[in-house]
Amino acid sequence: MDISQFLILLLDGLSGLDFVEKVDLQTEVFIVKGRVILKNHRFLQVYFNELTGTTAFALVENDMRIWGVDYDNLRGWHVHPLEHPETHNQTKSKIVQEIIDELSQVWSRLP
Repeated sequence: MDISQFLILLLDGLSGLDFVEKVDLQTEVFIVKGRVILKNHRFLQVYFNELTGTTAFALVENDMRIWGVDYDNLRGWHVHPLEHPETHNQTKSKIVQEIIDELSQVWSRLP
């Protein structure tokens, strides 16, 4: 996937979430990174590297990750579950929409 495809899928998926307030992303040749500002003083940190496939989504509250989904060449696809965000639970590969759907489910469980 290239960064254009990633951005299209990401922005399309985020547009359906009522808790998204603002999207602040930057592109650097083959990298997308930035934040999706959410309600309740939370944000979603986003990173994608087209060359390596590295993908990272981290839901952050009070400067701490409380949930996330990542892919890197060392660990493969893994989830940082809401119950124990410091852990790395292996998972199947995910497309952007699946990650956004999981974010929505996690959001519904938060106070």
